[in-house]
Amino acid sequence: MEVRKVLTCVLFSVFLWAGDAQDSVPVSVLNCCEGDVLFLLDSSGSVASYEFSRMVDFLSELLLPFSLGPNEVRVGLLQVGTEPHLEFGFDTYSSQQGLQAALERTRQLKGDTNTVDALLLARNQVLKQGVPGGARPDLPRVLVWLTDGVDPGEVQEPMARLREEGVAVLVVSTGHGNYQVLRDVVSPPTEEHLFFVDVDDINIISEDLRNAIIEIIRAERLQVKSVTATSAQLEWRPVLAGTGYYDIQFGPIRTGQTGGSGGPGTSPGTGLGPFQRITRPGDASSAQLTGLRPDTTYTVTLTPKANLEFLNSLQATFTTRPVAPPQPEVQTLSTVTVSESSSSSVRVSWAPLLPRLIQAYQVEYSALPSGPLRVISLSNRQDSIVLTDLQPDTQYLVTISAKQYSGKERAMSVKACTQEVLPALSDLQLTTVGNESVQLRWKGSYDGLRGYWVTWERGQSQRSTLYLPPNRLSTTLNHVPSRARVCVSPVYRTARGEGLCCTA
Repeated sequence: MEVRKVLTCVLFSVFLWAGDAQDSVPVSVLNCCEGDVLFLLDSSGSVASYEFSRMVDFLSELLLPFSLGPNEVRVGLLQVGTEPHLEFGFDTYSSQQGLQAALERTRQLKGDTNTVDALLLARNQVLKQGVPGGARPDLPRVLVWLTDGVDPGEVQEPMARLREEGVAVLVVSTGHGNYQVLRDVVSPPTEEHLFFVDVDDINIISEDLRNAIIEIIRAERLQVKSVTATSAQLEWRPVLAGTGYYDIQFGPIRTGQTGGSGGPGTSPGTGLGPFQRITRPGDASSAQLTGLRPDTTYTVTLTPKANLEFLNSLQATFTTRPVAPPQPEVQTLSTVTVSESSSSSVRVSWAPLLPRLIQAYQVEYSALPSGPLRVISLSNRQDSIVLTDLQPDTQYLVTISAKQYSGKERAMSVKACTQEVLPALSDLQLTTVGNESVQLRWKGSYDGLRGYWVTWERGQSQRSTLYLPPNRLSTTLNHVPSRARVCVSPVYRTARGEGLCCTA
C-alpha cells in the first residue's frame, strides 16, 4: 500500500457513532456545516473503469456523514470528459438517500480530459453565487477535484480565478505525475488540501479529506444578537443532536465611561465582576443572557458537553449598549381636522406624517350617541381619509390612532357632522285670481321639513316675505304688481332648500 500526502502530523478524532440506520455516521459531523461543495470528477478515457468505480464509491463514503439540505450542506457533481457534464447540481438532493442513489447511477463519460471547460462551467454557473441553480450567497464554497493526474491541461489560470472569488480548492490525485501543477492550484495550506493516494487505498484518506472540508464549511459559529443595555441573545448551531448539554460562561472584561468599577467578589484580572454560568439542554440552539451592565464588553464561552465526544468550545465578544439619555417625546399626532362634509361623507385629516416612527394608522368612527363602531387600518404614509356611507344630518365621533414601531400608541378624537338632506321644491304653480292677486300651489311634505318661505316683489326695491307651516301647500297673495317675481323655498332645520320662482 502506497499513500503519499503532504502532512506534518497525524490527526486522530474521536467520534460518537450513531446507532440503527446510520451506524457509520459520526454524530459530530451531523448538523455541523453549511456550505456548497462541488466535486470535479475525472471521467475521461484516461481513467480505467475500475478506477472510476472506486472514486465514486469513495465519494459515497466521504459524503455519508453530512446533513444535507437548503440550510446545511449542498453537494454537486461535475464530470470531466470531452464536454463537461453536470451530473447533479446543488439544489437537486436534500437527503442522503437521494444523493447515495444518484452516485450509484453515475456512469463514466470516457473521451478526452477537458478539465479547462469543466472549470469554466463550474465558475460561470455552478459555483457562481446568486444565480438560479448556483451557490448560495455569503456561504463557503468548496471545489474538490478528483483526478488521475494524467494531462490535466492548463488549469492554473481558471483555478486561480476560482480562488480569487473565494472558492476553496482541494485536490485528490490517484496518480503520481504533475505534482507541481496540482500543488499550484490548491488553496493553502497545501499539506491539508492536496492528497496523493493509490486508488486501491483511497478510502484511507476519507477522514482527513472530510475534516479538511468541515474546517472550511463549519457552521457552528457563535452569534450574539439583540444586544441591549442589560441583555443579549446567544445563538448557535446545534451539534449535540439532542444529547448532552451546553455549558455557557460569560462575564465582563472591559467597561466604557458609563460602566462602574468592580467591588468585592470580582473575578481576578478583570476588576469588573464574577463570571456567570448557565446551562442549556442538548437540543437547544439559543440562550438569553440577562442582568448585564450597560456599555460593558463581555466575553462568552459555549462548550458542548457529551459523554463520549470531544467538541471545541466556541467564544464570542460583544459590548452592551450604553444607557441612552431620555429623549423628548415626539408628538406623532398633534392635529386632526374635518373638511369636505356632505350629507353622506366627510374627510378627516391628521398631522404630522412621520413614517419613520409610525408603523400604521387606525381610524375608528361611530354615530353619536350609540351607533355601531367601524374600524379602518391605513398605511403609515396616509394622512387623510374620506369616510363614506354616513347618515345625513348626523354627528360622528372619529378617533385616529398612530401606532409606533416602539409599541407606543397615540390617539386623538374629533367630532364630525354630516350635512342635512335639503330636497328642492317641485311643481310651483301661479294663477291670477283677481286684480293684483295671485294664488300659489306647490308640492312638498319632505322629511325634516320645517315650513315654507314665500317672497315676492311689491315695487322697486321693495320685497315682502311670508313664512308658512309645513302642512300648507298653497297661499293667496294680494297687491302683487304685474310682472312681479314670486318665489317659494322649503325650510329645513339647518338651511333653506332650493326653491322655485314664477313671474306674475
